[in-house]
Amino acid sequence: MWVCLLLAAFVSPVWAASQTVTLSVPGMTCAACPITVKHALSRVEGVSAIKVNFDEREAIVTFDDVTTNVQALTQATENAGYPSSAKK
Repeated sequence: MWVCLLLAAFVSPVWAASQTVTLSVPGMTCAACPITVKHALSRVEGVSAIKVNFDEREAIVTFDDVTTNVQALTQATENAGYPSSAKK
């Protein structure tokens, strides 16, 4: 039993932090575009929530920052034909 306690002291789990980013997606020009953008983002491992706003030309994405990052998200939209960038 003491071995388990000793091992637990040296092995600490990596805790994922949930991050939210707003991506500017200016290339969305029709009502079908948000569907494509949302689908592309949903395929990125670690993404937990997506809200695409056509009127604002943006996507709000919540993701696990241990699994993915903003660069992977923007790459996913670009690969789908909709270049994006993180809003400040």
